[in-house]
Amino acid sequence: MNPIGHFKTITEHKLLVMEHCFKMGIYRQGLTHDLSKYTPAEFLIGVKYYQGDRSPNNAEREEKGYSSAWLHHKGRNRHHFEYWIDYDIEHPGQTMGGMRMPRNYVAEMLADRIAASKVYNKGHYTQHDPLKYYMAGKSHYMIHPKTQKELEFFLKILDRHGEEECFRFVREVYLKKGRKEDRKKGPHS
Repeated sequence: MNPIGHFKTITEHKLLVMEHCFKMGIYRQGLTHDLSKYTPAEFLIGVKYYQGDRSPNNAEREEKGYSSAWLHHKGRNRHHFEYWIDYDIEHPGQTMGGMRMPRNYVAEMLADRIAASKVYNKGHYTQHDPLKYYMAGKSHYMIHPKTQKELEFFLKILDRHGEEECFRFVREVYLKKGRKEDRKKGPHS
């Protein structure tokens, strides 16, 4: 049980995500990122399973076979691709699938992954860690192919060119293009 350690960890993560989101121009998402982690359903579990070098959800999952904190979290935070799993009516033989994520949430997911790598790798973080972590787990992800392609593309920019170039591309190209597409569709599309 480590309430102070857990509070410091989730707050450090939240502040890093906020900084990254601000650099990409998604200010509201930066301010509201992961607020559910401070609710009793997530915070108390985090305190109980706190280790400091990995998500307490993994420890809860190892003990119980599932993580109640994660189920609560991913159902309330649209920057997780798991939030977007639904019945896939476009592919009838495949009952469940990942739905296409809006661009602003893909950008927040990128910020979240980078911040998590920094927090859990402490002083050993490199710009290669988020891509390495993603590639190690991607075979079991239920994520929309376009969302997966976009996230991988950004993680590769980060890996090769660093944060500044990655965030600049997301802000000036990816999100700007998304806003233009939304304006073309109009309010009733």
